[in-house]
Amino acid sequence: MDKSIHVSMLLDMYGKLLTSKQYDVVDLYYNQNLSLSEIAEETNITRQGVRKNLIDAENKLFDFEEKLCFLKEKLERQEIIEKIIEMTNDEKTAQELQKLL
Repeated sequence: MDKSIHVSMLLDMYGKLLTSKQYDVVDLYYNQNLSLSEIAEETNITRQGVRKNLIDAENKLFDFEEKLCFLKEKLERQEIIEKIIEMTNDEKTAQELQKLL
């Protein structure tokens, strides 16, 4: 999985556990696609401060996932449901399963 997608998914899963500044920096960098300089201007901190916040937040997000595995389990469940949908011949059941996904 691409790192930016992975971090964005981790932010969705664990973002509330970060400080508001860390959350904002990660969101602006990965979801809004802003550069470090643009984030520095928007948040009124130095470019180096943005980079430090970004690295610290990424480390926390990866640490949360390593310990809790919520995203891994979610992706595994999603994969199982997708396989079941593929194997289902009944269109109505497939649609219901797709809603669950």
